[in-house]
Amino acid sequence: MEKPKFKTVQEVVAAGEGLPARYLQAPTGNDNGIPLNASIPEMDIPAIDLSLLLSASEDGREELNKLHLALSTWGVVQVMNHGITKAFLDKIYKLTKEFCALPSEEKQKYAREIGSIQGYGNDMILWDDQVLDWIDRLYITTYPEDQIQLKFWPQVPTGFRHVWRKCYDGYMYPPCPRPDKVIGVKRHADKSAFTLLLPDKNVEGLQFLKDGKWYKAPIVSADTILINVGDQMEIMSNGIYKSPVHRVVTNREKERISVATFFIPGADKEILPVDGLVSEARPRLCKPVKNYVELLNNYYLQGLRPIAASLI
Repeated sequence: MEKPKFKTVQEVVAAGEGLPARYLQAPTGNDNGIPLNASIPEMDIPAIDLSLLLSASEDGREELNKLHLALSTWGVVQVMNHGITKAFLDKIYKLTKEFCALPSEEKQKYAREIGSIQGYGNDMILWDDQVLDWIDRLYITTYPEDQIQLKFWPQVPTGFRHVWRKCYDGYMYPPCPRPDKVIGVKRHADKSAFTLLLPDKNVEGLQFLKDGKWYKAPIVSADTILINVGDQMEIMSNGIYKSPVHRVVTNREKERISVATFFIPGADKEILPVDGLVSEARPRLCKPVKNYVELLNNYYLQGLRPIAASLI
């Protein structure tokens, strides 16, 4: 059962309380003592032109091969010519930033309730000595219609509800005095089939794990979206496409804001490898699983991957 909520990070910063001990990572949380703000290389992922993927031309086949290679190697790609206008992406980001800048009492009108993931707030607190992430979230469900809870949808800034009807969740990372010891989001892989992400265009922070090493995500251009595979797609692809482990580190001087959309199959849907991707050479890797999101909520805060529960 979730314990009473803690202050949001923005409230902690505004109160001038310094850095509460419950945000400090143990050495193992820093990847065996390596500072979280250590310099790391940038990942090498392609920008995929989605307008070419359905083309039977040589360019289309080449783009499809690039996509397959990226998703089977990194589990993440940049996409361009995706059909969403730059003006709309800019509006999403502008409204999210304006919400983040609202007074705490305004944001608290949409506070997450105990035991619920929807709404504004920080991590669920499940045990007394749980180490918290340096992040505040506004998490809302936009589909299906019967799961939408409008009480968590901000009425300000103007136009916010209309734009978010088509989107996503917002993440806010205030400046942190100890970026070497405090994590923005602990290492995890997404619960989704896939995730669309608008990372901050000015502040780095998102990092992906590959072959035991961390790589920073590239700063994408204004009209490009980052897409990564989620656990449920890894299961459905029988492990061909990888759900990448990733984290977010903090910044001493700058606030960082990102926006994400998680595409998640219904809890009642049975997720299992596609028959055509199972063979004698590539046996079925995972057993069928339902309600994967609940699995993630039980595993994530312990720093574990729920996909392990579905492996054969």
